[in-house]
Amino acid sequence: MLDRFTPEARRAFVRAGILAHDARPEGGRFGTDALLLALAEQRPFAGPVAAFTLTPDAVPLAATPGRDLLATLGIDLDEVRRRTRHGVDDPARWHLDRLLLRLTLRGPLGDLPLTLHLRKVVEVAAWKPGPITGERLLWGLLADARNGAARTLRTAGVDLAALVAQAGVPVRRAA
Repeated sequence: MLDRFTPEARRAFVRAGILAHDARPEGGRFGTDALLLALAEQRPFAGPVAAFTLTPDAVPLAATPGRDLLATLGIDLDEVRRRTRHGVDDPARWHLDRLLLRLTLRGPLGDLPLTLHLRKVVEVAAWKPGPITGERLLWGLLADARNGAARTLRTAGVDLAALVAQAGVPVRRAA
């Protein structure tokens, strides 16, 4: 299923999976918070989306367990990961698999089941024919108010109306 993603959106989605794994290495699930953080880091948009002013530090994602303890011992966890994870971020090594209603990102770090909310994001992004872009991932995040993405964006000072207009999010009008 990752083959429907544009190269930029695929890289961002894989980055989100890596972030989710690092925040919950004991087998947690891959959720919308990680995707929002990856979009803030990667900016995988085909055109200018100036209203997406979110910065990575404004996205609440659980800190990596043990990072502070390792730092007190003089161990830089980011440096260890950089040296030992060569090629983990290569999108070609990752696959998004569907089994009935479950979606799982599978790759070098293991299996990362998507949460219900993130599965909805992917379904909305894949709804129309054509490639899944960064803008379409934004559509998915904004389509379901219960996933918390709009709240995070609003808290970070993002103008949601401008973001919807610039990202080309389809808006259903009342009859």
